[in-house]
Amino acid sequence: MTTSVARVQALLQENPLIDGHNDLPIAFWELCGYDLDAHDLSVSVPQLNTDLPRLRLGQVAAQFWSLWVPQDDDAVRRTFEQIDFVHRLVERFGESMALTPTADDVEAAFKERRIASLMGMEGGHSIGESLGVLRIMRALGVRYMTLTHNNNVSWADSATDEPVLGGLNDFGEQVVAEMNRIGMLVDLSHVSADTMRHALRVTSAPVIFSHSSARAVCDVPRNVPDDVLQTLAGNGGVCMVTFVPYFVSQAFVDWVAGAREAAADQGLDPLKPADRKKLREAYAVPAPKVTLDDVVTHVEHVREVAGIDHVGIGGDYDGCPEFPVGLPDVASYPSLFYALADRGWSDQDLAKLAGGNILRVLRAADEAGPARAR
Repeated sequence: MTTSVARVQALLQENPLIDGHNDLPIAFWELCGYDLDAHDLSVSVPQLNTDLPRLRLGQVAAQFWSLWVPQDDDAVRRTFEQIDFVHRLVERFGESMALTPTADDVEAAFKERRIASLMGMEGGHSIGESLGVLRIMRALGVRYMTLTHNNNVSWADSATDEPVLGGLNDFGEQVVAEMNRIGMLVDLSHVSADTMRHALRVTSAPVIFSHSSARAVCDVPRNVPDDVLQTLAGNGGVCMVTFVPYFVSQAFVDWVAGAREAAADQGLDPLKPADRKKLREAYAVPAPKVTLDDVVTHVEHVREVAGIDHVGIGGDYDGCPEFPVGLPDVASYPSLFYALADRGWSDQDLAKLAGGNILRVLRAADEAGPARAR
């Protein structure tokens, strides 16, 4: 392990570690309403999974900040407010962070040892069914859009809602085509398996899964089936494996199902740590531990099925109430790489996982649709 630690730390000094999904914007709004004076992210903020000291400890070179807002009539306005927050965040900590709309900008920030900041909209509801709004979001620096969140939009089915379209409708295909044209990455996390397949059929550019794991390992609708991972390889895209316990541990998923059944009449949610004490009275089976090893299994499965050129990391920090043992916050990324190095991963493969693969996809989008495309 000592050898792996030194090796990984040196590797991440030379190769950027890029995470596909972090929910700091909405978590910071819930904490203090985007007030950067209320909590200083240049020091420890224990209420969050993310702050600058822990990003440094985690050797994070670049972060896609998730722009998630509720799916309501104010979604477009609130998405603009999150874009404003990210811009103000980077401006506040300009010595440590840089707004990086392109792959070249990411690499330049990495050389300067500043944390590259990109943005991704989490849910097609953020464009209000308008291609014009989509284009403006791209011009403001948004680099990907997740086609849905937990609920369907009128033009695409979600993984966690009742299917209506069986994929995309005509407008959904137009959205994908326009994203391809303007260089915005199509993100297929959260969408139904049929929407994944449909989008992969019609896209002309590599897609991403910004924070999804493997359904063959953990059978939940949010994860990616093997046939889609195989298609992803031909598409040139990347599945960025997430750390969310409910998406990485089948034992935990099964426990949640049992706990929900036992506590249904009490309205308790086993995914909320605050409800766990009451749950123990209704359901005596203890929750299984979810660990770093569970995440390793997903990373290796995606590599096996899709190939080493199509796997990345999308932790989903600050988007979930708890994380696996060994991966509690953004300082933890090197631990995953230590484990993979101990399992025989080469430096070349570790570098592709860390950021090489997503940087390749981002650069392809830059070349296809520059930010000035309108």
